[in-house]
Amino acid sequence: MVAHGRLDVEGRLVDASNVTLFCSVELDGMSANAVYKPVNGERPLWDFPDGTLAGREVATYLLSDASGLGRIPPTVLRDGPFGVGMVQLWVETSEEQLIDVRAPEEVPPGWRVVLHAHDRLGDPAVLAHADHPGVRDLAILDIIANNTDRKGGHVLAGTDGGVYGVDHGICLHAEPKLRTVLWGWIGDQLPEEAVEKLRALPEKIYGSLGDELSPHLTGLEIEAIADRAETLARVGVFPEPGDDWRAIPWPLF
Repeated sequence: MVAHGRLDVEGRLVDASNVTLFCSVELDGMSANAVYKPVNGERPLWDFPDGTLAGREVATYLLSDASGLGRIPPTVLRDGPFGVGMVQLWVETSEEQLIDVRAPEEVPPGWRVVLHAHDRLGDPAVLAHADHPGVRDLAILDIIANNTDRKGGHVLAGTDGGVYGVDHGICLHAEPKLRTVLWGWIGDQLPEEAVEKLRALPEKIYGSLGDELSPHLTGLEIEAIADRAETLARVGVFPEPGDDWRAIPWPLF
């Protein structure tokens, strides 16, 4: 559907930093909604090559789909009304909250606290997220994808019960840049199922998956994915933030 359907632009998501368009998509009598981000609407960044963000969104989807880690809506690179861009199936969301900033006493039982701070009035506040398998799997995906911008608004509770990650334009750099709000499992053991998926990933990367990624990433960036997967599987625990860069994105949502 998103790869070949007719795209009609219906509006613009004005809060996005790059041009992000809400579209309807139709194919063979079927219809859905999609997000379309044309390459020529990307804002230049100092540490990512110009014109590569749409491809990185596609590459992160391919990585998720091949590894079985995290859930990303179907995402393709294709032509559209404003040129080539990333097109991603729109996810209908529920009202379930998975990440929030709250007073400490208002954090739901079992949630993982990431950050203690104070609000603009000086009262205590915490950044926390649900201890949910779908959120945890996205946290693992972010590590191997080297996600530089996992904000709270990029984790969606779908009406189908799934947890989806979106907005992966600044992922997959070869240099360490992990920046996320999903730090709640630091030091915990990885689930064995996830470790098995990580162990299987390098062979896929040096095979058919690498071929799929090569139009979107450099060889060094592809090798770095395999290295991160091997390291994470060997260590077997969720890492802690490094000291060389800011580990939490701003704004948080």
